[in-house]
Amino acid sequence: MTRRTTAHPAPDRPEVGAPFFSTWRVGTPLRQRQTVEAIADTWERRPWPTEGLLGYFVYAGEDGTDLLHYSQWVDEQAYEAFVRTRRQERNDEIDTAVPGIERVWLGRYRHYRSLTGDVRGARVPGCVVIVDVEFDGPDPARQRAWVDAVEEALAAEPNPHPGGISAHFHLGTDGTRVLNYAEWESAQDHIDALAVPGDGVGSATGLWKRVQTWPGLKGSTVSRYQYALGLVPD
Repeated sequence: MTRRTTAHPAPDRPEVGAPFFSTWRVGTPLRQRQTVEAIADTWERRPWPTEGLLGYFVYAGEDGTDLLHYSQWVDEQAYEAFVRTRRQERNDEIDTAVPGIERVWLGRYRHYRSLTGDVRGARVPGCVVIVDVEFDGPDPARQRAWVDAVEEALAAEPNPHPGGISAHFHLGTDGTRVLNYAEWESAQDHIDALAVPGDGVGSATGLWKRVQTWPGLKGSTVSRYQYALGLVPD
């Protein structure tokens, strides 16, 4: 069966071979809440769809207009089987409850590395920050090298903000994107970190400048979310 959980997912869980991220545009905070409840109701009234799905988590965007979906799959084959047999009936029921949902984007990733100085569970994330980085073409070696450069800059950061808990880097399977699933104690902690001198959460150091001016880097977006729903097999 399917059950709700309040526990945050572990992005570095070794069994997760295919983490997927997607966004739905729903328009208003009220519709955010209605959609989350429609997802929960639809899934809880059905058996867990497959052993190949380890967890499904939903987050409400800070601006009240969108939802982030994070699903942890054993492999892409498990996801494709779900799409063929189970996904449409669930989406249809959700769309009946909340008409007009726009499914904006789906990204397929592989977890690359996680950075954390925190014992798991010692601090509960109050905010999840998604940093989506895009390069000008597919280059898996460049994806990894850029993340390694971020790790180096973080390790040498002279003014680390105490509100940061972890950073989990995922490489897009198309070779063009990196997604950082970053956990913070609160949204205000992240806002405060952005307010210090520098570009982003890092200080104005040479290592951060190298990260920000990496050859082929097209741009990045930063979005804050609140944990709204966790679904796992019972």
